[in-house]
Amino acid sequence: MRESGLGPSSPLGPADAGHQSGPTVLRMVLGTQLRRLREEQGITREAAGDHIRASHAKISRLELGRVGFKERDIADLLTLYGVTDEREREEFLGLVRRANAPGWWHQYGDLLPSWFEMYLRLEQAASIIRTYQVQFVPGLLQSEDYARSVIVVGHQGESVDEIDRRVNLRMTRQKLLGEPGAPKFWAVIDEAALRRPFGPPRVMRGQIDHLLELTELPNVTVQVLPFRFGGHAAAGGPFTILRFAEPDLPDIVYLEQLTSAVYLDKRSDVENYLAVMERVCVQAETPARSAELLYRIRHEI
Repeated sequence: MRESGLGPSSPLGPADAGHQSGPTVLRMVLGTQLRRLREEQGITREAAGDHIRASHAKISRLELGRVGFKERDIADLLTLYGVTDEREREEFLGLVRRANAPGWWHQYGDLLPSWFEMYLRLEQAASIIRTYQVQFVPGLLQSEDYARSVIVVGHQGESVDEIDRRVNLRMTRQKLLGEPGAPKFWAVIDEAALRRPFGPPRVMRGQIDHLLELTELPNVTVQVLPFRFGGHAAAGGPFTILRFAEPDLPDIVYLEQLTSAVYLDKRSDVENYLAVMERVCVQAETPARSAELLYRIRHEI
């Protein structure tokens, strides 16, 4: 029997992936393992795609964990890659079934574009989330009233019920920060986002109070980048970097656009954004001085 990398010491062993990882991490680790199996056999993405009646682009998305897995496709790929032992195949396919489990946001599927659903999956799986925001307070840190004001601006013409569901989605998403094993969340917020009014003054004051409250959580860090610094390293716009506990998974940079998003995982791209984030963190006020600035802005509203 050939070495498939599916034993108990592998990233896909039942002591690891089967019991400790959520669906998103499973999908990404399974994708990584599929890529390794393919490369070990010297098979191109094009050939693998032909084998399951699909394109090489689909193979790429499978290997990145960006799409759901069809058991038939995975079974066919395992055969192509030389994984014939029934026990190993069933272990792999069992993990595929777990990886396809719907997330909590499934009930909001009619509201979510596919490119943002992917971000929610990554956010739930990340161990560290670092973000720089210039126009809005980050979604994970928004108060309910502020979130509603932002959502109304972006979805004018929608019914009250639809707006309520979007607000509920955002509030449910925020529970992530208070759960056991919550990720570390580090936000650098441009002063412009704190002074740009979404709603009346009471909403903005409430948002700042909410930020100050959240910074008391041990896993949440907030820095403010004040106007007085002028130009800064992140002048190109907002971005988020997600890191995962699993060593096989690369960091991912998320860049949201008006009607789509870009996900970067190429090492050189990620390193460039990590360097920018480090410089912005140095340029921004320290967490303690940021709290002082938040209090000052609150009193000026």
